[in-house]
Amino acid sequence: MAKLLIIGCGAIGSALAKHLTAQGHQVTGLKRHPPVEHDGINYIAADLTVAGQLQKLPDDFDAVFFIVSADGRTEQSYRTVYETGLSNALAKFQQQPWFFVSSTSVYGQNQGEWVDENSPTEPTNLTSQLICQAEQRLLAANANSVIVRFSGIYGPGREYLLRSAQQPPCIQQTPPYYTNRIHQQDCVGVLAFLLAQRLAGVALDNCYLASDDNPATMWDVISWLAEQLNCPAPTVKSIEGIADQNKRCQNQRLKALGYEFRYPDYQAGYGELIKR
Repeated sequence: MAKLLIIGCGAIGSALAKHLTAQGHQVTGLKRHPPVEHDGINYIAADLTVAGQLQKLPDDFDAVFFIVSADGRTEQSYRTVYETGLSNALAKFQQQPWFFVSSTSVYGQNQGEWVDENSPTEPTNLTSQLICQAEQRLLAANANSVIVRFSGIYGPGREYLLRSAQQPPCIQQTPPYYTNRIHQQDCVGVLAFLLAQRLAGVALDNCYLASDDNPATMWDVISWLAEQLNCPAPTVKSIEGIADQNKRCQNQRLKALGYEFRYPDYQAGYGELIKR
C-alpha cells in the first residue's frame, strides 16, 4: 500500500481519495476548505497558491496527484493555478512521481481530426496554452510523471448537455461537430488504474488520453438525449467558418494498457443519469 498526496480535492479528487483509501492506501488530501466528514482521509487545509502553506506537509509520499482547476475562465485564474500553484507544488514535491490531470483542450485541431497522445498540441486559446505549458514544465522537472488528458467530464452534478437537450437547442449539423466525453467515475477509475499499474512495476508512458470509446457529433448526442427525455428535437444551426475544438479523441493507448471503461459511450452514461 502506498502513501499518497492528492492536491485538489474537488469532486474527482475527493472521490479518488475515498476510492484509494478503501483500497488500503494512506491518503492525504490538500483542500482549501476540507470537509467535516473525512472518511479516513487525512485532509489538510492549505492553499496551493500560497507557498508557505505547503511547508507543513510531509515530503515522503510515494506519488502525488495534481487535480486542480481554475476558479474562473480568466487568464489570471489559470495563471494562478498552472503557474504559481504548480511552481509551489514542484518546489516541495519535485522528487515524487506525479499524476497530472490535464485536458484534451490542449489539442487545437478543429476539423474533426482524430487525435492521440502523439498529436501536436497547438491550442489557439490562452487558457489551453497555459495548461499545455504546465504539462511541459512538469515533465521537464520530473520525467517520471504521467499526464492524463481528460475530455469533457460529465456525471451527477455535471449535466450541462441534459439541460441543453431540454430547451430545445440550435445545433450544428453540417459539417459534423464532434464531442468527446468521459464519465467522472471513469476519471476516478483511470487515475486509480494508472496508480495500480505503477505500483505493480509496469512502465507507464508520460501521457494518456482519457476519453470514452465513442466520439460522436453534438447533433447525434443532443438528438438522442432529446428523444430519451421526450423533448423536441434540436433545430439546425447555420455555421460560418470553422468551429473551435472539433476533434475526435483516440483512447487506444489507455485501453491497450488494460483499462476497461465503466461507461464506454454517452448512451451508457447519460442513460443512467436519465433513469435517476
